[in-house]
Amino acid sequence: MGRQKKPAAPASFVLFNVIYEDGSLSSNRKVPGELLDGLDGDAPARTFIMDQDRKIAEMSGQPRGPIKSLKRVGK
Repeated sequence: MGRQKKPAAPASFVLFNVIYEDGSLSSNRKVPGELLDGLDGDAPARTFIMDQDRKIAEMSGQPRGPIKSLKRVGK
């Protein structure tokens, strides 16, 4: 008999739309769901996305502006 593949564990992500202070929009940004399970609500999503933006800016040389607001997709 052939070997059966073990099913991959589903990654739990929450999607956010990000509006920056300059008016630009970044849609469907993925944030790991386990970051949002605590008492802080969606606050850790802002930190996670800011860290992503900083890493992207380091690689591209084009920094993002400050985040104006975050909104969960589907809420």
